[in-house]
Amino acid sequence: MNAFEIIGGKTLHGDITPQGAKNEALQILCAALLTDKEIKLTNVPDIADVNTLIEVLDDMGVRVDRPDANTILLQADNVNPEYFLDPVFRTKSGRLRGAVMLAGPMLARFRKAYIPQPGGDKIGRRRLDTHIRGFEKLGIKFHYDTDQYLFTLDGSGMRGGNILLEEPSVTGTANIVMAAVLAPGSTVIYNAACEPYVQQLCHMLNLMGAHITGIGSNLLMITGVDSLGGCEHKMRADMIEVGSFIGLAAMTKSAITIKNAGVMHLGIIPETFEKLGIELQIHADDIHIPAQEHYRIQKFIDGSILTVYDHPWPGFTPDLLSIILVVATQAKGTLLIHQKMFETRLFFVDKLIDMGAQIVLCDPHRAVIIGHDRQQLLRGLDMVSPDIRAGVALLIAALSAQGKSVIQNIQQIDRGYERIDERLNALGADIRRVQTH
Repeated sequence: MNAFEIIGGKTLHGDITPQGAKNEALQILCAALLTDKEIKLTNVPDIADVNTLIEVLDDMGVRVDRPDANTILLQADNVNPEYFLDPVFRTKSGRLRGAVMLAGPMLARFRKAYIPQPGGDKIGRRRLDTHIRGFEKLGIKFHYDTDQYLFTLDGSGMRGGNILLEEPSVTGTANIVMAAVLAPGSTVIYNAACEPYVQQLCHMLNLMGAHITGIGSNLLMITGVDSLGGCEHKMRADMIEVGSFIGLAAMTKSAITIKNAGVMHLGIIPETFEKLGIELQIHADDIHIPAQEHYRIQKFIDGSILTVYDHPWPGFTPDLLSIILVVATQAKGTLLIHQKMFETRLFFVDKLIDMGAQIVLCDPHRAVIIGHDRQQLLRGLDMVSPDIRAGVALLIAALSAQGKSVIQNIQQIDRGYERIDERLNALGADIRRVQTH
């Protein structure tokens, strides 16, 4: 097992470029199954989750080539649809939530698919109802094996359909869109997720020859085509990394410039950090965060305590609530965090409390943070990363803390952040990757 040893309290300085978007990459990689022509992907993040999915595609018979760093060539001209029943696939997909999005392309191209119970973070229930019920509206029949925890999907009767999603699920929308692009007739998806990841997927599919309109809205209209071709696609900057770096700069009183941040596609992320009193200077596609000794949390117009909560796009992404929570511990003022989506994503706050933060965990979904205004700095601690986003939030806390911290279970962090220790050390951080027993 690997761990990070961090010596905190150091001021960072310099430029950093965010990796390609993890959540986009997982969708785009699955979409390569929709054609037997070559797909070229660039700015692909070199992270554990993405690499696991690439391994799965390779195991299925997809030809994989890596001509350059962060560039992948894929050609799915010899796919084995029965691979999903292989115990090796069950093991790998059990580590990866994104594997569920293989189902849509497999149904579109081969008219059958299998979905095991998804893996990924231990952050609460992750139902597949949105996926399965959406597939049903496309004429797909399913059987669930309660002993094997396996969905078997029959797409022999696939056709276009009208779908009203019960929730704007990102992976559910992506899965249904990928199934619908090769289904005969027209499909309308209402209450579709419209996150930048889904927009990128739809733009790529159109490059391949799909007919999708309404991109960027919650109403997608798809006219099925007979086949799709190849294309070249570049991943956008990972907005979760951008937000993480903004929080890091504020917590460590550092002057950092985020290069090629994809500013046009960040939604309300910059504005939300500004509500915490963090100064941002945007120059073209770069974001400069100047060193700040203090930052003050705003209040609502009527003077009540500010609340930050997750909401489907263009609302605030749940993946950055952990960062907002940590940043608030050293602000001046009080903040209420409301994490609506997952039951256990706030359970890492006990580590922050042990580090000296003033936080009241009201229930599994809400926490009140009373900012110290740096009057009481966090102190180093030995801790365990429970999931990707909490892991990076704890890393930021450790970098701002006095003394030494150790974070165990950093494979969770490696799942979503490319060489994060090397990249932050280049800014002046002191992070060592060590072996533990």
